[in-house]
Order: sequence, then structure tokens, then C-alpha cells
Amino acid sequence: MQKAKVRKVSMDTLTSNLPEERREQLCASLGNVELTLLYKASVHGYNASAFHQRCDRQGPTLLVAYNRSGYIFGGYTSVDYTQSGRDITDEEAFLFSFQGGTCSYIKVNSGYNARYDDAQGPNFGQQLYFCYNNQPVVYYQGGSAFNINTSSIYGKDTQLSECEVYKVEQEPQASIEEKPWRKVLWTAERKDELMKMIRNHKPLMASVSRFRTYPVKDGREGKPLPFVLCDTMGLEERSGAGLDIEDISSILQGHVPDRYKFNPMAPFQPDEQKASKPASLQEKIHCVVYVIDATKISLMSDKLEEKHAAIRRKVNSLGIAQIVLMTKVDEACSLVEEDLQSIYVSSYIKAKVQEVSSRLGVPVSCVLPVKNYSQELELELNCDVLLLTALQQMLRFADDYFDDIRPVEGKPI
Repeated sequence: MQKAKVRKVSMDTLTSNLPEERREQLCASLGNVELTLLYKASVHGYNASAFHQRCDRQGPTLLVAYNRSGYIFGGYTSVDYTQSGRDITDEEAFLFSFQGGTCSYIKVNSGYNARYDDAQGPNFGQQLYFCYNNQPVVYYQGGSAFNINTSSIYGKDTQLSECEVYKVEQEPQASIEEKPWRKVLWTAERKDELMKMIRNHKPLMASVSRFRTYPVKDGREGKPLPFVLCDTMGLEERSGAGLDIEDISSILQGHVPDRYKFNPMAPFQPDEQKASKPASLQEKIHCVVYVIDATKISLMSDKLEEKHAAIRRKVNSLGIAQIVLMTKVDEACSLVEEDLQSIYVSSYIKAKVQEVSSRLGVPVSCVLPVKNYSQELELELNCDVLLLTALQQMLRFADDYFDDIRPVEGKPI
């Protein structure tokens, strides 16, 4: 059986406390699954609101608690947390406990509810409560849904040293499409052709050089290429965190200077004298590129989707093209991990591209899957072809922007 994977949520750089041996034992009981760490009480807080913010509507979940007596224990439920205020029937639910070399599993008893789905902390059978009363404790109330012996589950130690919740997903069974759903030439000649196009690219507006951010050179000692890449801090779902939507507007319109340090608590305030006159074309953004992790798209919250939608509307109002780079495709699909050239015959990657398109509101043709350089020490042909193709699309979209505004400008810049 293929081993499950434990992934970290990048926005909080969460690290799993679950030992590898225990992880494998739990996954053996769940089947061919992936575990994605959603909630970590020591990071997000031992309170019900933090738990529900991270874990509601995530599908099947595995709760893992730890105490200082060395017990690792918790429970699995296949039904979403939704704060519905209802009893939940879940025949797949179970409790587990590991201590030393012993392990035990307790299935929910037939005819009983596996848990009560309310706004409080997680519970199993309304018997076993975790983070009870917003404290780092486990509490046993008694009941019949599970045959519980508390001394064998967590000993006499009710104090929690950690509590984690994992999203449980079936390992994607990627199939191979009969025909590639996009055509790519995976050859050194194609890479050289792309490099030549990029080297020789000339923007339709010859005066566009823009402010300094990340100019790209043609090789280590080469001349600067005719485009500049600008980077920003990422978005966060919480208000007062991550890039402010008003900052996006200032960036797009060329008001934010190079190396400006963003403040999540207050949007950028342009200099009054500069704000009184429109920025020149060379100071504006000509193509917007979103970067999103293929392994995390399904974890995107409603709040983060709303932020993306607000940004998309603003970008659209300015007539600027939008592209999505879907990264880490090799981590998302085992077929692609084995052979990057399988990317456009993978049904799983195709489905992920469609999901990104739907969630971010951009056409499928504007979602470009790419592989990150992470562990490689040398450049790799297939990875380069994908990245250079994506860069070529960005330059084409920037030219489309110039085409659209040229009749409006109507005079030299």
C-alpha cells in the first residue's frame, strides 16, 4: 500500500507532532489516504472558535491529542464539522490510543451517534471532549456511544500538551488521458526557441522600462531582459493580515515604490503630490500573476476566495490580464512526480486546473501548471520548458494590455 503523506499548511508553517510509526498505523486503518494538518492548538489556540475556523467543512478529519504521560490518542470522523447543532450518525467513526508499544481502536457502537455537531470543541459520542471549555484538557462525561476505559486511552493525565486535527483525503488515483489536454514539445530545441523569443521580445510600447524590482538578466553576466518581475507579500484569510486589497490597487496603478514594506494593518498611502497625477505607463503593472500551491487549493477558505474575487474585479476594471501559476504539481500527482512530461496527460492535474479556474474565476487557458525548483542542483529541461512557456504567456498578455490601451493613450509617453 502506498504510504500516506503528511503535508504542512504554508500560511502558518505548521509542523506535525505525529511520529512516523503512529502515522503509518493510523493510515493503515484509514486506507490509502493523505493527511493534511489543519489545526494545531499550540499555534491557533485551545479554543472552539479557532478549531472551527480551521476545521469546518473540511470533510473527514482525524483528531490527534498528546499528553505528557506519553499517550497519543484521539478520534476519526468521516462527517464534516459544520456547527449544525445536530447529532451526527457516523458508522466509520472510531477512537484510538497509543502508549508505549500498545495500541487500541474503539469503533462507535451500532445505533449510537458518533458526536454532537455544535459550536463547542470537538467531542466523540458526547462522552469524550477535547479542548474542553477552551482549555488544554480532555474531559470524559460518560455515555454509551463508545466503550471507553479512560485509563487505557490517556491514563490519568487529562492535561493536553498538544492537539492537532488533520484533513483526511483519499490518495488521488491519477489516470492517463488518451490524448494530452495541452500540447508541449519537451525538447532542448523547444527550450532554445523559447529562450530566443524571450531574449528578443520587444514590448509594443518601447518606453516601458518601469521601476526597479526584480530585473531579469540573460545569464549571469548577460544584459537585462525587456521585462521586470514584481513580487508582493501573500494574501491571508484573516482581516488585518497579509496584503491589503487597497495595496493591490496602488501597486497596479504604479503608486508603490520599489522595496516598500507593506503593513497588513494599514494600506499604503501615496505621496499627495504623486497621487495627484496619474502614474506613467512604465510605472504600472501590465499582467497580474497569482501563484497558488496545487496541494493547497482544496483548503482555500471562503474568506480567501472573497479576497481573490475582490482583487479580480479590481484588476478587470483596469483591463489588466490575469494568469495563475499552479505550483508543486509534482507533489500533487504521483504520475507527474515520476515523469514531469505526464503533466498534460494526468486527469488529476487537469481536474486541479479546472478547480483553480473555478475558485479564482479565471479561464482554464490562463491556469498554467509548473514545477518548482526545490531540491535540484542543476537546471532540468522539462521544468525549464514549463516555466519558460509560462513566462512567454505573461509577455503575450502584457502585449495585449498595450494593444488595448494604445488607442486610448493616442500620444507618446
